[in-house]
Amino acid sequence: MIKWFIAILGYTFFRFPGAILGFILGSLIDSQVNSRSEGGFKTVFSQEPEVTPADFELNLLSLSSIVIKADGKVNQTELDYVRQYFVQSYGKERANATFRTFNEIIKNRQVSPQRVCMYINRHTRYPARLQILHFLFGIANADGSVSTSEAEEIRKIAGFLQIQFKDFESIKAMFFKTGDHAYKILEIEKTATDAEVKRAFRTMAKKYHPDKIQHMDEIHIKGAEAKFREVQNAYDQIKKERGLA
Repeated sequence: MIKWFIAILGYTFFRFPGAILGFILGSLIDSQVNSRSEGGFKTVFSQEPEVTPADFELNLLSLSSIVIKADGKVNQTELDYVRQYFVQSYGKERANATFRTFNEIIKNRQVSPQRVCMYINRHTRYPARLQILHFLFGIANADGSVSTSEAEEIRKIAGFLQIQFKDFESIKAMFFKTGDHAYKILEIEKTATDAEVKRAFRTMAKKYHPDKIQHMDEIHIKGAEAKFREVQNAYDQIKKERGLA
């Protein structure tokens, strides 16, 4: 199926975030192909009742354009990050066609993040939206760091995507390194006691341990493994800072 092919390509080049995003896009393409006779979704860019599989791509690229332009300039490294993903996912010819529209969005179009996110919210589940958020942070971090203005734009998008605050802060902490990012990954305050740190780690480790979802698809298992590693790394850092055994 298309979704697995794209997911594998995404994982090859962008690890777990790429795999999830590829799976999302591929699933939407599959659903469009399978339900063409039923009408389909309505895009935020077209007034036509029937849409093509490219609709989700354009909405995702629109969010990408907001992040890329957040600091007042268009960074080529960030453009290349997005382009590389789409080339590897869909092939050069299709990516080139998509990016002609993307260039128009970057240069001329005022994008409404709220409208784009309303579309995404209707057609994706919450875990998928978390991975979209992760993808947007990856774009911002493509030049080596996430600026304050980029983080602020992603925060606004997270709100429109109905992402919970702690989830946003946890994902942000994986890219926007601060003095307390390890605590944010564990979803606790830096003032937490040693006992609270250990309890938070046990809670998060239990929540995301891969053994919990062995019955599910491999893509979900890899996601749990990636999140579990982040939780473990955060806990190890805090233990080292505090001299915990």
